[in-house]
Amino acid sequence: MENLLVAENIYKRFGKFTALNNVSITIPRGSVFGLLGPNGAGKTTLLRIINQITMPDEGRVFLEGKPLHPNDIVHIGYLPEERGLYKSMKVGEQALYLARLKGLSKAEAKERLQYWFEKLEITSWWDKKIQELSKGMAQKVQFVITVLHNPKLLIFDEPFSGFDPVNAGIIKREILQLKEEGATILFSTHRMESVEELCDYMALINKSNKLLDGKVSDIKKQYKSNTYEIGVEVQDEAALLGELEEKFVLGTAYFKSINDDLKVSVQLKDGESPNDLLQYLISKGKINHFVEVIPSVNDIFIKTVTQNA
Repeated sequence: MENLLVAENIYKRFGKFTALNNVSITIPRGSVFGLLGPNGAGKTTLLRIINQITMPDEGRVFLEGKPLHPNDIVHIGYLPEERGLYKSMKVGEQALYLARLKGLSKAEAKERLQYWFEKLEITSWWDKKIQELSKGMAQKVQFVITVLHNPKLLIFDEPFSGFDPVNAGIIKREILQLKEEGATILFSTHRMESVEELCDYMALINKSNKLLDGKVSDIKKQYKSNTYEIGVEVQDEAALLGELEEKFVLGTAYFKSINDDLKVSVQLKDGESPNDLLQYLISKGKINHFVEVIPSVNDIFIKTVTQNA
């Protein structure tokens, strides 16, 4: 897949503090890329460098294979974590003004704003001032302003902050629709479930260093432990548990069941097949649950950051 953006060997220091230490990321065109990390890891600094708000001390950024240029700002939409709307301006007036700064004519801006305001059901807010809106309402307006000029790259820093679950779901659907229409999306978030739902690729930064990078599915495969959660209806649970302890490494299983099951997690050794485990269990009782334990992005995040603390 062709890459839209490449950040290569980025260093950024503020006095004696190193915000980014030789960080590189590659974002394929038409993908959703999640930038993860604890508070203060360096995520926002990298986003600001890509958006040319600040410059790296070392390293380069390429857009479509060419060094990033100030004129490329028209190809980027940026939703910062600290929202930047003028509170005393009316919504419609401000949206038109910011759309014109992105290179749209007044007629184009009005047409696109009408489309988005109707789509998100916020037409009645046109003459309201930002200070009259809730945080979530203002967030919707800023989202529209960010995507209005159909940029090639959309950068969202904590895009779901301030949203209730319903509106967060609406914005997630819009992000996926923008991807389907050809946009490439880079976003930073603390909400790991959003990464599970949206991201094709991810990178994890901690204390200015990149710890993980790649396809979400590939990273999950790296963290698999060949473990299965099982639920078995059997007459003598103690006897089966004893046999399992002799054959496998056991742990606690946390799934919910409506059956009176023996619930346990079983970790297979190298070379052992889940089919063999399943056949063994079938000979012992009724199998109601047999699921491979796939690590979540949240599990991977906590494990990786803890190990590198």
